[in-house]
Amino acid sequence: MQLKHLRTLLSPQDGAAKVTCMAWSQNNAKFAVCTVDRVVLLNDEHGERRDKFSTKPADMKYGRKSYMVKGMAFSPDSTKIAIGQTDNIIYVYKIGEDWGDKKVICNKFIQTSAVTCLQWPAEYIIVFGLAEGKVCLANTKTNKSSTIYGTDSYVVVLTTNLYSSAALGKGYSQVTQMAPSSDIYLMMKALESHSQQEWKRIFQINYCEEE
Repeated sequence: MQLKHLRTLLSPQDGAAKVTCMAWSQNNAKFAVCTVDRVVLLNDEHGERRDKFSTKPADMKYGRKSYMVKGMAFSPDSTKIAIGQTDNIIYVYKIGEDWGDKKVICNKFIQTSAVTCLQWPAEYIIVFGLAEGKVCLANTKTNKSSTIYGTDSYVVVLTTNLYSSAALGKGYSQVTQMAPSSDIYLMMKALESHSQQEWKRIFQINYCEEE
């Protein structure tokens, strides 16, 4: 496989301008980038900047520089985007189908520690990791969240497979396989029914120590 540089989406800047997270929409029409300025930049499939919006802190009394955006994920229909922040909150923004549509917050999930990563594998289901070591599930239909797996390590990254039927979580000291292949059918059924109890049962089945 050969990789070819096509274009630069975010030009170098003077001073710190660290990219904190990126996400592709599932329809491949939008690409989101967020830097330390906490503004989400939206590009089209050709890399052209088409839109942007500012995020907000969990509590304005701490100021707009009191947090960082550590995770982003588009909804399966690509009309919403979840933003995970270090001030212990996830916001879900409705961004619409067209460029320039009004951005409004439609869900928020307050947590007990910093949100470190997240994925949006199914219509109402957001899976996310916390600095305190928990892997949690947020349901955008009920506006509730719950813990589905607990570790003693900061959750660094989460990923799902192509069919959103299995997930892996990476902490500082271990890899957690949260859905072994023998339970993919049950996981897919859980995705269809959005059953938090099924998710909890499946996510707690297997645990693998990193070599």
